[in-house]
Amino acid sequence: MHRLVVAVLFLLTQSANADESPSRDLLAAARAQVGVTLIYDPSYQRIAYPMGDVPLERGVCSDVVIRAFRAVGIDLQQELHRDMKRHFAAYPKSWGLSAPDPNIDHRRVPNLGTWFKRQGYALPVKQEPAAYQPGDIVTWTLANGRPHIGIVSDQRSADGARPLVIHNIGWGTREEDALFAYRITGHFRAF
Repeated sequence: MHRLVVAVLFLLTQSANADESPSRDLLAAARAQVGVTLIYDPSYQRIAYPMGDVPLERGVCSDVVIRAFRAVGIDLQQELHRDMKRHFAAYPKSWGLSAPDPNIDHRRVPNLGTWFKRQGYALPVKQEPAAYQPGDIVTWTLANGRPHIGIVSDQRSADGARPLVIHNIGWGTREEDALFAYRITGHFRAF
């Protein structure tokens, strides 16, 4: 059933954005999660591989990115797992694993940041709003030291100065003025 929901979200974003770029489709798929993914749930779960996902009403910040990328035809679970199998030493060892785990690796922000860098998607981290385009991926370190990830929106802050971000920071997927709320550790552009 869950794959059906993801497929429907994908088809809706495709028909609504048939003449748009992949970054617009990525944004539409991320925005489609607002009001749907309502629960922040970082629990480890066994999921299908490839195209595995936790229930759509649940997830963490990385799930917003993973689901959006699937809508544009990129399964980060599969892509990251394949790269980790070939280049395990290039990825963080924060979790004490001795081999890749397709159930969780793609849901970990440091692993996603490493994968985006390895694909050549990294851009300089800047404090100027103009450096960030709709569809860019940003990673942060929160005040509590935890890593975080989100997608830069095409919508602007109330004062028009900053792009919003689409992310899940504990209360479900939201679109908020949070680009410079935390220390930015990574900036990536896949499209």
